[in-house]
Amino acid sequence: MSFKKIKLPTFEDDRGVLVPIEMKDYVDWPVARVYYVVDVTLPRGGHAVRHEKKLYICQKGSCKARFHDGKEWTEIEMQGPDDAILMDSMCFREFVDFSEDAVLLAISSVNYVPEDYIYDLEEFIKEKNL
Repeated sequence: MSFKKIKLPTFEDDRGVLVPIEMKDYVDWPVARVYYVVDVTLPRGGHAVRHEKKLYICQKGSCKARFHDGKEWTEIEMQGPDDAILMDSMCFREFVDFSEDAVLLAISSVNYVPEDYIYDLEEFIKEKNL
């Protein structure tokens, strides 16, 4: 499978909620890039990135993730602070229906290289199934 939903451990007490992420427990690749999106008003994503592996974490709020693995679409609901998706090979992805308070964190195996992005779903499907 190219992606899977995982639950991160959470620890809650009177001080709040702690969600530790020991990268060694989830990925076998070096982290090259980290970013997050907030105040989202329109869908995000709509692309694939060549050679990328990624960990998406819904830190707060909610959103829906849609992944295409080269054969079909799968939709996954994410709810913060402990829902995550581990993407272990290239997928076309979209994120929609963000709640007002949503914070989506992305941890990537690759740096931003514009030439590695595929914005056309049909082109992605052809390349993925070579």
